[in-house]
Amino acid sequence: MVVKLPVDILVVALPVLYAGIVAVYAVTFFGSNSPLERLKRPLLIILILVHFVYLNLRTFAFDHPPITTVFEILTLLAASMSVAYLYIEYRTNVRNTGLFVLFLALVFQTVSSLFIKDLLVIPDYLHSMLLGFHVSTALLGYTALALSAVYGLLYLMLYHEIRSSRFGVVYNRLPNLETLEMMSNKSEVFGFVMLGVAILVGVFWLPMVFREISYWDPKLVGTVTIWVLYAVVLGAKSKFGWQGRRTMIVALVGFGFVFLSMLVLNLYLSNFHAFK
Repeated sequence: MVVKLPVDILVVALPVLYAGIVAVYAVTFFGSNSPLERLKRPLLIILILVHFVYLNLRTFAFDHPPITTVFEILTLLAASMSVAYLYIEYRTNVRNTGLFVLFLALVFQTVSSLFIKDLLVIPDYLHSMLLGFHVSTALLGYTALALSAVYGLLYLMLYHEIRSSRFGVVYNRLPNLETLEMMSNKSEVFGFVMLGVAILVGVFWLPMVFREISYWDPKLVGTVTIWVLYAVVLGAKSKFGWQGRRTMIVALVGFGFVFLSMLVLNLYLSNFHAFK
């Protein structure tokens, strides 16, 4: 197939490209005044564009958005992580944390490329582009919340080094505490907004596709609960002026709740979204 050939090529090429961008960010993190510093963001933008081409080609080749298997979700997750990081890097102009985030994207894309399969026979509703948008925005939201936790962890690592008077690579190359806190907060707000969009699209889409729906579906309830939790946290930060180490611990605890709730839903309630 004419369309499938570039899909097969990009399946192999994407992990290599992600490994290259991780190497670039690693060189600039551990080495000062690297000539690669100015190339990091343009190279990341090119990588994201290539990844979007792959996702669109795959959607066209198999007539469904890449959301039908775990390994299709993993490539979406890698793309979401890269986009969310690029957004935070652009908003803050801080470029020294990409190594930690993009390494995770590399892992997700590598696993996806190794095990992804071509599914042609799937339920009709999985062909919906609106469903693809719903899943993509949800993943982008969860990814941004994960980034918030990553920056919270980096904040606590740097905080510990400062308190212990140990000034190594982490101290020298990471942004200061205030910047890491700002990056965590911006990631949290971005994730909250994207998750809200995903909920709205899901509520709009479900009655269009299924005759019998329940808004008490476990995954829907779980997602709304997570969104409300972060709404409360963001409101408390604004009202009570929370900042510093306390907010970074809240970011980690919040994402821990997200991770555990999603794990329970996937392990013990595997039939969620099983509408008719």
